[in-house]
This record gives sequence, C-alpha cells and structure tokens, in this order.
Amino acid sequence: MEYTREEVKAGLETAIATVIFTKVDGSLRQMRCTLMGDHLPPVTGDFKPGRSVNEEVLAVFDLEARAWRSFRLDSIE
Repeated sequence: MEYTREEVKAGLETAIATVIFTKVDGSLRQMRCTLMGDHLPPVTGDFKPGRSVNEEVLAVFDLEARAWRSFRLDSIE
C-alpha cells in the first residue's frame, strides 16, 4: 500500500507510530516516531529557511534514538 506524504505527516502530527520501512541497504527497519509537538526537541538555530523539501522523504523524530531521522515514503512496508 502506498501512502501520501500528507497522510503520513498528518498521522504523525497527532500520534506516535511504529513505521516499518526498507532501508537503502535493503534491510527492514522499525522506528517508533512522531511529529507531535510536545515530543519534539526545542528548535535550535540549525533551521535553514529556503531549503528545498524532497517530497519523497519525510523527516520524523525517532523517539528511541532521540534524534531526527528520515525515510522514503515509497519504502514503507
């Protein structure tokens, strides 16, 4: 099943989810992640306005690694 960027982003903005996807090396990865504001780290000066967004990739906050990670939307299992 394919998911749109908007569907995945909207779901992660309201919930914590385990996303299973295929990594570039072909292995499967499970990541407990979210985009809920109360689970995200404080904003730092690292944000670069005007940076282009790759619509095929979504950045999320990995709750176990306590770090930002990303995955390709077409790799979701």
